[in-house]
Amino acid sequence: MNQEHYEIYRQSSIGTTLIDSLDDLINSGRIEPQLANKIVKNFDKIVSEVMNEKVKARLNFKGHLDTYRFCDEVWTFLIKDVNFKLDNQNPIQAEKIKIVSCNSKRPGET
Repeated sequence: MNQEHYEIYRQSSIGTTLIDSLDDLINSGRIEPQLANKIVKNFDKIVSEVMNEKVKARLNFKGHLDTYRFCDEVWTFLIKDVNFKLDNQNPIQAEKIKIVSCNSKRPGET
């Protein structure tokens, strides 16, 4: 089954590092762009699966909703003055954050 995966993790630090490294390999002629494309698609799949199956921590947060939008089945929230609490750890504060939320199932999936 050829399932598409969200590309949002490409913007993470590990995702941008992977893409930069692949660009360097392409520019130096060590790999073909088609191989880099396959690697990035595999990255999208694996990161999505790992986040779904392995991450069990619970995060609570409070803040002031500044902006929200819903476009192409994706919610985006911009929140200011945020307090995070992860399981039994000390709270963390942030001036502002951006949350991108996507459906975990594609249309037509059960």
